[in-house]
Amino acid sequence: MVDLTKTGPVGLNGLTASEASTKLASGEITSESLTRDCLNRIAARDGDIHAWDYIDPDYALEQAKALDGEARRGPLHGVPVGIKDIFDTKDMPTGHGFGPYQGKEFGVDSTCVAQLRDAGMVIMGKTVTTEFACPKPRQTLNPHDPTRTPGVSSSGSAASVADYMVPLANGTQTGGSVIGPAANCGVYGYKASLDGIDRSGFRHCKKSIDTIGLFARSIEDLILLRQVQTGAVAGTASAKPRIAVLRAPNWDEAEPSMQAAVERTAAILKDAGAVVSDFDLPQIFTNIIPDAAIINAWEASIMLEVEVRDHLDGFNDHNRERVEWVKDLSEDDYLNAGKALDNARSEMDTIYDGFDLILSPSLPGEAPVGLTEVRSATFARLWTQMYTPSVNFPLFESLNGIPICFQLVGMRSTDNATLANAKWADGKLRAALGDVPVQL
Repeated sequence: MVDLTKTGPVGLNGLTASEASTKLASGEITSESLTRDCLNRIAARDGDIHAWDYIDPDYALEQAKALDGEARRGPLHGVPVGIKDIFDTKDMPTGHGFGPYQGKEFGVDSTCVAQLRDAGMVIMGKTVTTEFACPKPRQTLNPHDPTRTPGVSSSGSAASVADYMVPLANGTQTGGSVIGPAANCGVYGYKASLDGIDRSGFRHCKKSIDTIGLFARSIEDLILLRQVQTGAVAGTASAKPRIAVLRAPNWDEAEPSMQAAVERTAAILKDAGAVVSDFDLPQIFTNIIPDAAIINAWEASIMLEVEVRDHLDGFNDHNRERVEWVKDLSEDDYLNAGKALDNARSEMDTIYDGFDLILSPSLPGEAPVGLTEVRSATFARLWTQMYTPSVNFPLFESLNGIPICFQLVGMRSTDNATLANAKWADGKLRAALGDVPVQL
């Protein structure tokens, strides 16, 4: 991958959140100095990357200076964080990537934002999202290659972390909009279980499917940020994690470099003591693909009822088409789709009786050229539908120097154990691979 530390100013913004936290706690650095270096990077690079929809440098520094004068409230006190512009912030606009809402302030924090603020983090600004988190790209570019997509709805969050603008950011996933941008931009990403991070106050949330996630440059940072959000500390990794390698039914959609990344990862973890076996998805998980589309469209029509009524002309073509498509659905269609997905989740719980983690590609391969050529969420959407926690690993690259990422997926509502096992896997993989990313 491109060494992004060579593309613009890197001072304290080059620290991971964990490293910054240690230095802040000891008094070696201040939040003001850390925030200033992040702002310097944003000023130098965001004209090329377009990761931010809202930044007020003076206000970011005002927060940091105030936090420097307070007792530490938590492990990430004084650390800047980017907020996906789908979450409300009481002191900033929330545009939702939607023209009629640009510059609009709602005067309240979503719960996930309030948790970060209460923990003493610097709310740096609002990262670019697509229109109501739909899969139609906006302006953000991939820091590793601006001719390639960074992914879709959480693109600004992933790109800002990858480009050293902030050490941490949050996002959401409906299909693959945490894991996908993390994989395209080459950072660690974590998609929670459905309610693994509190979704209250997430105003345009599709209740059965939208999930909060986090972006960072290390597993340790993901664990710390989740601790700030939930109070939970990652548990102890399994002595011999049971890992299933998922290939069928979509293995042929994965590029050779992606297949090689999964195979090499499986071999290293097996040598490190994991119990590794192959796994194929039963047919039920293919059958539910149309059901998931029904849930998504139906709940989107409910959450956007006011916007459809007042601003239909302001929607992009994707969202207008979805508004039209849902008119042909009935409430029975929606309820039956929900039952089908519930049955599949029960089946998935049974499958996890035999495994701790499932190893899968994050995307079919490297980020494609062009903003409109967005990778399918083939390898990510199922885990959103199953409410399972997922972690993206940026340890490999293609011959083109573009990130090639895999994910480890745990059973739903086992986020602490999943992150602990992911940290174990990350340590074993880094020890075996040496300098990362490794070219495939």
